[in-house]
Amino acid sequence: MIEHENSHRTTTARTGRRTGRVLLGAAAAGGLTLALAGAGTAQAAAQPAAASTPTCAASALKATFGERLAGGMNHQGVVLRLRNLSGTTCALRGFPGVGLENAAHTALSSHTTWGDTWYAQNPGKKTLALKDGQSAEAVLAWTHANTGTSEAVHASSLRITPPASTTYKTLAFPEWVDHGDLTVTALARHIDVSG
Repeated sequence: MIEHENSHRTTTARTGRRTGRVLLGAAAAGGLTLALAGAGTAQAAAQPAAASTPTCAASALKATFGERLAGGMNHQGVVLRLRNLSGTTCALRGFPGVGLENAAHTALSSHTTWGDTWYAQNPGKKTLALKDGQSAEAVLAWTHANTGTSEAVHASSLRITPPASTTYKTLAFPEWVDHGDLTVTALARHIDVSG
């Protein structure tokens, strides 16, 4: 027991000496710390404004369909557009979430693949700073070979969820979609399509 207490006192004494050295070192470096903090603030101010651009909220975006796309082998597609109507610059990065709804606005069974579509190569994830009134677009594609069969999902609406959002926009989408399978590219300023 005595041995344990002595050991504890020795450890406490060492810790106290170390703490004292750390405090003295911090006090001596105080001027340097303030100088570095000032330099960091200046650097942050010099960084591009894009770094602090807020993410576009779903409520600030208007979703619309652009060009309708037709193709062989029962392929179909459409360009999706998200337009910034927030009154200020905001940013989008990545893929929109998409899903199918029935006429009662209940979610239908669907599966979304992010990447290349029948009509366009995936442009990759890029941060898009959209000024008020500017748009970003993605290409959505699906097949409809099994129209009217149990292998096809008949939708009434399409849910579009902007990246980093938990709320979505809804557009009329009276389409047959095989197995409910959708493919969509990442958002870009413009995507070239074929078909």
